[in-house]
Amino acid sequence: MALLSREQIKELIRERNIKTVEDIHETLKDLFGETIQAMLEAEMDHHLGYEKNDSENKKTENRRNGHGTKTLRTSHGEVDIEVPRDRECDFDPLIVKKRERNISKIEEQIIALYAKGVSTREIQDYLHELYGIDVSPGLISNITDKIMPLIHEWQSRPLEEVYAFVFLDAIHYKVRDNGQIKSKAAYMVIGIDLEGRKDVLGIYIGESESAKFWLSVLSEMKNRGMADILIVSVDNLSGFSEAISAAFPKTEIQKCIVHQVRNSIRYVSYKDVKKVTVDLKKVYTAPSEEVALAELDLFAAEWGKKYPYIVESWRRNWAEIATFFAYPPEIRKIIYTTNLIESYHRQLRKVTKGKSIFPTDDALLKMLYLVTQDVTRKWTMRVPNWGQILAQLAVFFPDRVKHVVA
Repeated sequence: MALLSREQIKELIRERNIKTVEDIHETLKDLFGETIQAMLEAEMDHHLGYEKNDSENKKTENRRNGHGTKTLRTSHGEVDIEVPRDRECDFDPLIVKKRERNISKIEEQIIALYAKGVSTREIQDYLHELYGIDVSPGLISNITDKIMPLIHEWQSRPLEEVYAFVFLDAIHYKVRDNGQIKSKAAYMVIGIDLEGRKDVLGIYIGESESAKFWLSVLSEMKNRGMADILIVSVDNLSGFSEAISAAFPKTEIQKCIVHQVRNSIRYVSYKDVKKVTVDLKKVYTAPSEEVALAELDLFAAEWGKKYPYIVESWRRNWAEIATFFAYPPEIRKIIYTTNLIESYHRQLRKVTKGKSIFPTDDALLKMLYLVTQDVTRKWTMRVPNWGQILAQLAVFFPDRVKHVVA
């Protein structure tokens, strides 16, 4: 449901002679002021126990006693309101407390609730219960839309020149698009810089996950100042490696072992899953690539005839599955799986699970951004053992990290 119908908007434009962006801003300020005014009147009704001019339900000697003028500072600018007063002077409104002149925190409260995954309906109920006023989904959307410029600024902020590790993965949501429900991919990028700090570098909403879109994401990373990635960890999406190599030709690619195992057992008979999983574990937990290849040969001898596609998949992807074998355990632990980004995804899903369908791409982006800000606020520590890891990276990539450890 929109805040105003199309006809009401047309009438509003005619009445207020709206012609410029400034006119729109002034109109929104007036509408916001009228909403606050209505909320104050509703609070007074609740305080007295009866509505204005409803003397039949009056059960108190206290009564309304005019209004006091007050100028508020809001995110829309200064708004003049009339604060209702009562004869006994004990009315203390919640929406605009006595001596309070900055109420932008009400909007911040709505945004905070939105960031926690509270549904629009629940926010409506909260405001109705607290203030006795019905607020439309359109108003809530308008308030949360105020963060869109912050999102655009965040998405275009400069990046570090070199990242030690970057993790790429997508999470999928249902979004309404031109009257149809479509599955959209939220493309996520997490980076660990040469100081050992991790951060979400960007969130991009696109159609179903594709290597072509990932190439556009990586190109944008370059435009924001990212010149080099030492190692990137990804899933097994077709064409992913080619997209990475096109943008960052020197970057080493590690395909996620967990994804590879999941793909391997997808069509395995239930009674064989445990045995197949145990035998595959012998491959990727081997102490060296040589031993791992020997274990893969043993796996092929045991399961090759029954599940030839598993062996074929591991051999076909081996060059990028086995990347981590070249590195010490401290680096292996970081790169052999996309667990870092999947942990981040789990935190996103905790908040977004109540939203089966998002009304727009922007609505999805707003929620993901707000949750991300909450998550990354806790990422204050460097990656454990970073000093040792950086020293190891300096040995493997001397020309690309020497300026950091010098």
